[in-house]
Amino acid sequence: MAGRRKQSHIVTGIDIGSTSIRVAVGQASIDKELGPDVQLIATAEVDSNGVAKGSITSIEEAVSSVAHALEDIERLIGAPIETAWVGINGTQVLFQESRGAVAVAKQDGEISGEDVLRVVESAQTITSPLNFEVLHVLPKSYCVDGQTGIKDPVGMTGVRLEADAQIIFGSTPHVKNIMKAVYRTGIDVDDLVLGVLAVSDVVLTQKQKELGVVVADIGGETTTVAVYEEGHMIHIGIVPIGADHITNDLALGLQTDIDIAERVKITYGECSPKGFTKKDIIDLAEFGAEGERVSKKFVAEIINARVAEIFEKINDELMQIDRRALLPAGIVFTGGGAKLHGLVEMAKKYMGMNAGHGYPLHLQSATEKINDLSYTTAIGLMKWGAMETLRAGHKGGKSLVNGAQVAQQMRKIFKFLIP
Repeated sequence: MAGRRKQSHIVTGIDIGSTSIRVAVGQASIDKELGPDVQLIATAEVDSNGVAKGSITSIEEAVSSVAHALEDIERLIGAPIETAWVGINGTQVLFQESRGAVAVAKQDGEISGEDVLRVVESAQTITSPLNFEVLHVLPKSYCVDGQTGIKDPVGMTGVRLEADAQIIFGSTPHVKNIMKAVYRTGIDVDDLVLGVLAVSDVVLTQKQKELGVVVADIGGETTTVAVYEEGHMIHIGIVPIGADHITNDLALGLQTDIDIAERVKITYGECSPKGFTKKDIIDLAEFGAEGERVSKKFVAEIINARVAEIFEKINDELMQIDRRALLPAGIVFTGGGAKLHGLVEMAKKYMGMNAGHGYPLHLQSATEKINDLSYTTAIGLMKWGAMETLRAGHKGGKSLVNGAQVAQQMRKIFKFLIP
């Protein structure tokens, strides 16, 4: 409609991975009639240096890699990046249950949004583990005067309001190193977001979260697992095995260069050795090796063994919470390591439940990278930031968002993040 006005903001998500650093830039707008709209504009990827298992191992190298990625994306969109939502991953994350309680403020007992904010703040006032700090406070449910299982208490009447919440902590040195690596490129950090939380938000439907589902984000050096049930996250786990381990196994088994092993994995990688015959041969000469020929079945056997180990570790995570083969919505794979051919079919047999790939939902894009599983975390971070920016009601005519102002408003208005 000609008279309809939309307010747009450019939002950036940065995924600092062990293998690659990926950046996704999107446009967030809100229409008074159609509601929020998020579009993916451009993506960029560079090799990651100075990062191992999601943690910064060299600030200088990490800064250089992030700066390189930002330069590439700025050339694509023709504008400077000033702020970004940055993902935090790796093994230095803890997950803890908490409970808060407050008295309802109004004399008539009607619960307001301020009461909800206060009770969530109350749930957050727990002693953090030594050298850890709060990343997210995720309310699960509320209780009003003993009535449990309430999703939204605003407008209800009561005297005492309680909240069950999940607190996600990040290692303080880990958080500071990531912040420093981004700040030194000259841009501000809108906020740090747990990568798998942003991924789950963009690839899962609310129905899947209600029924029970597990997300497995297979990265280069780690696989991050998040389990949802009854609409909220109930478990996070980190498996210290990723796609790079498969490449390393191939390099050892084929006695070839690591770069050749990676290209063999991408071109001919199969999770199941069944169906191959002796005639199915890979000529490594096409990848630059000197006249070597290997069996496709042998390659598949190597991949199968390592993928089975990843599945076994995921099952171990599910067994910790008594959910092995008991999640109706199954398992959703994403991340670069999930692109292996036959992964989903193998998972169905091995894990005893439905399986599928997780692609970004409810996003528009002109770039084909939206369907590249490697970019799911960066796109998820971008969408997360877009929705938080719109929720915060950021005002102003500028196209690029002032991250410090947005973050300040968000802290005042949204002290918690609803999954």
